[in-house]
Amino acid sequence: MRYCKREKITFTRSRPYKKNDNAHVEQKNWEAIRKVVGYARLDTEKQLATLNELYRGPLRLYLNYFQPTRKRKLVTTNTENGKKHKSYFEAKTPYQRVMEHPNIPEDMKAMLQSEYSNLNPTKLLAEIHELLARLRRDLG
Repeated sequence: MRYCKREKITFTRSRPYKKNDNAHVEQKNWEAIRKVVGYARLDTEKQLATLNELYRGPLRLYLNYFQPTRKRKLVTTNTENGKKHKSYFEAKTPYQRVMEHPNIPEDMKAMLQSEYSNLNPTKLLAEIHELLARLRRDLG
């Protein structure tokens, strides 16, 4: 909310007439946060600082550079039995998708390539586990 006010962005909870928007937000929360951190109540300043360090640092880098996701290509419905068949594009990381996109400026791609070449997924995972252990200690 503070970010939206500072940037003069109208803050709304969902788009008008799109009642299922929240499901998409929750799906991303599951992938990026809940799957890693869980559902424990984290409400102290220390926990917030650790969560921000986790999400802005190693978790963001690991998910964007090393975790492939599949994007849906097509959904077809069989008219005889009503079953849906979903087909997907090849699984790629968000980094790969950006690098393949023709409208991304070359200087941005070079910056991302430089960042990627300095990353070590094993080190990122170790940092993630260290921050998660700190969160667990703060819970108890």
